[in-house]
Amino acid sequence: MLEAPTAKRQMQVNESTSSGMRGKYQRMMLEIRGAFETGASGSVTIAARARALDELVGGLWQQVIEQDARLASGIAVLAVGGYGRRELFPYSDVDLLFLLDGRVVEKDVKDAIRRVNQELWDCGIRVSPATRKLAECEKFDEDNAEFALSLMDHRLLTGDTELYNKLSGQVVPKLLQRDQKAIVARLMELTRARHAKYGDTLFHLEPNIKDCPGGLRDVNVCGWLARLQGVGVETKNGDAEEGREFRQAVEFLRLVRCFLHYRHERDDNTLAWKAQDAAAEGEIGLVGRRPKKVDAAYWMRIYFRHARSVEQRVKQMMEEVPAPVAKASSRLLGLKGDRKPQGTEQQGFRLERGRVVLDVVTAAGEDPANDPDVVLQVFAAMARTGCTLGREAEERISEALPLMSADLEEGPTLWHKLEAILTGRHAGAALRSMHALGVLELLIPEFHGIDALVIRDAYHRYTVDEHTFVLIDTLHALEDAQTGAKAEWSTRFGGLLRELPHPGLLYLAALLHDTGKGRETGSHAQESVRLTQSVLARLELDSYESGLVLGLIANHLEMSAALRRDIFDAETVGAFAGKVQTPEMLRMLTLFTYADINAVHPDALTPWKAENLWRLYMATANHLDRSVDEERVGAQAESELVHRVASLLPGQRAAVAGYLEGFPERYVRTRTPEQVRTHFQMSQRLGEDAVQLDFRYSPAVSELTVVTPDRALLFANMSGALAGWGMNIVTADAFSNRQGVVVDSFRFTDSFRTLEMNASEHVGFVKSVHDVMTGTVSVEKLLSGRKRGRRKAPKVVVETRVEFDDEASSHSTLVEVVTQDVPGLLRALSLTLAGFGCNIEVALIDTEGEMAIDVFYLTKDGAKLEKDEQEALGRALIEAMEENAR
Repeated sequence: MLEAPTAKRQMQVNESTSSGMRGKYQRMMLEIRGAFETGASGSVTIAARARALDELVGGLWQQVIEQDARLASGIAVLAVGGYGRRELFPYSDVDLLFLLDGRVVEKDVKDAIRRVNQELWDCGIRVSPATRKLAECEKFDEDNAEFALSLMDHRLLTGDTELYNKLSGQVVPKLLQRDQKAIVARLMELTRARHAKYGDTLFHLEPNIKDCPGGLRDVNVCGWLARLQGVGVETKNGDAEEGREFRQAVEFLRLVRCFLHYRHERDDNTLAWKAQDAAAEGEIGLVGRRPKKVDAAYWMRIYFRHARSVEQRVKQMMEEVPAPVAKASSRLLGLKGDRKPQGTEQQGFRLERGRVVLDVVTAAGEDPANDPDVVLQVFAAMARTGCTLGREAEERISEALPLMSADLEEGPTLWHKLEAILTGRHAGAALRSMHALGVLELLIPEFHGIDALVIRDAYHRYTVDEHTFVLIDTLHALEDAQTGAKAEWSTRFGGLLRELPHPGLLYLAALLHDTGKGRETGSHAQESVRLTQSVLARLELDSYESGLVLGLIANHLEMSAALRRDIFDAETVGAFAGKVQTPEMLRMLTLFTYADINAVHPDALTPWKAENLWRLYMATANHLDRSVDEERVGAQAESELVHRVASLLPGQRAAVAGYLEGFPERYVRTRTPEQVRTHFQMSQRLGEDAVQLDFRYSPAVSELTVVTPDRALLFANMSGALAGWGMNIVTADAFSNRQGVVVDSFRFTDSFRTLEMNASEHVGFVKSVHDVMTGTVSVEKLLSGRKRGRRKAPKVVVETRVEFDDEASSHSTLVEVVTQDVPGLLRALSLTLAGFGCNIEVALIDTEGEMAIDVFYLTKDGAKLEKDEQEALGRALIEAMEENAR
């Protein structure tokens, strides 16, 4: 008679059975890998692994039941999450849920569950197990929203079928119905936070294909949102073509993730350089026509195209979430509420709940999406307000591209529309949308060469096009109130941005500066200049504006290069100043370099680099100020500077040459030919009126220029007249020619919004200044009507200093005043200089935040100031500033 098997023998049988199951699973894994390497798709591969694991888990649990029959009821083993969707990548974690009914005590099943998990770990499977009672699955925990999301994808593997049916038929539907809004809000919060972690862009040079925007996690988000909203993805989101592109993108991403897992033999989802090379060499995911030799750059463009389809889908679905839920998720993230900008009704479209909605197609078949003017106004509104395009608007604009192309107008009209987009606070987002739809390439075909272009180095994080958009984002961020570690520097550089007379040109240069990287010519800066020339020709920018854009692009690497040298060396500063030549170019290049470094990757702009960049800017600005009096326009009619203006005045070349003779070259180089022409024509009318004024109003910074014969107190009276109206002088300069004609220009802000609120006051303002300059009204009388309010304590205290330099000019004494910027400062300085009998040959007035930097080139009786005169003047200037500040 045979004896019953002992416990030890039973254990040996179980071990043998377990070993057999593990061996079978390992063989199946090898077969699945072999099939993948011979052409199986990613979807087939992940489903095959899920089936293999189903068999293994089922077998292991059956073995547990054989040892303890009580476990046959009251407990169910579920696949959840990616495993529940049968999307089990080669080395992904396995999400298992051990579901208990209320009668089962968890400690009684703890050992059995542990044995199953240990067996799986022994197979090399990374298990993420969870044990929950049925009642616990009814509750939504915001701090563990991932569990609720994983429950949305559940399958019974083995165990108590009746218990599972309660979960799938009652508990989960009840949970999703009761807590739908909270789950959606939390899902959107998690998605936005994940996108923010990657800079809200999919265009990374080494992207994570699971978690980056446009990755497989976003595919899951689309599925979850569709289920939570009670609709299918395909029926809610777009036409058949859009659905086909999305499915192709998902297949591509699945294939690539399988490739990465097998390549690294672990759950590694980063497309690093070597992985890109291997994927390109193996032509992973490529179908249809392709180059003879597929390189990594070409392959990555295919990846970005698919990722863009996924990103577009998830953004559309998130935008279509009902407003109360969207607001809830925004509050969780600390985001601003629904945007409802005022004055956004435009012909052809409107803004609703932060989205652009195109007007309906008319009965006559007229669609606003076919009108380039309407479409460009749409993107200008997006750039101005931060609103986004609705799905339906995207589809109509995309379909209308051929018609828009036929009706697109070039020249100044196009430039003004493009400038409105570039200068909008949210220009980066608007440009990304234009780029994704093909509108940007319609306007600027030269941009197509850097679409999703990968330039490999260890420095840049983004593709070339995304780097461009991040650069523009960085510049616009300088307009905001600054906080954080970089607040000090961004505040300083933001001051430079606000003082730019032509900010649109800076943004245009930023948009085009790297277009040459799409051509293999050696110097991308030179190639970018060549491509930009054709853009400028189509936009019909004048020679001065074109010169600024081309000069900035040609020299956009020069400031970074100078930072690698000794920025305190006079030769370094002088050489750099020779390349920028003008203060406006220096400001633009400084801002560009700041943003360009920051757009490489978030940690590239260190405080040390920002400080050195600022020091180089200040040193170069000082160099330009100290050399201005030595470089004057000669009388030669063939001079290049004379030609700039004379070309606009046919038959008057000799008169123009006579007018320009003796002006510092800086006067001509810092103004457009059209501006100099206006000043020349004003000088021709001095016989009719000895004070000629040209006023250019702007809500940001206005400009007033006076052309008049030189005389005492001229600069002081002009600054006093502006102070009398409460204007805050931001920058100013004063130049005179050989004939004694003075051109003084003042750029100022309207502190009390007098001119902004009362357009009728513009004429009165100009007349008032004219009366002061002609002596009809005394400046003291005008100032007496201005009440002096209490001055706020400065945020940054500037130490006053007055320095004299006899070496900067061969015939003038330079005095530089650095002090706290307060109202009335310029008038106080000018009166003091006049009181000492000094003639201002050149004046350069600048404001950096709360610091005034005023430079005057002075003569007295036609000669430089003596040393004792300088000392006395210095004391008098300090006393005048102290008195004015009281």
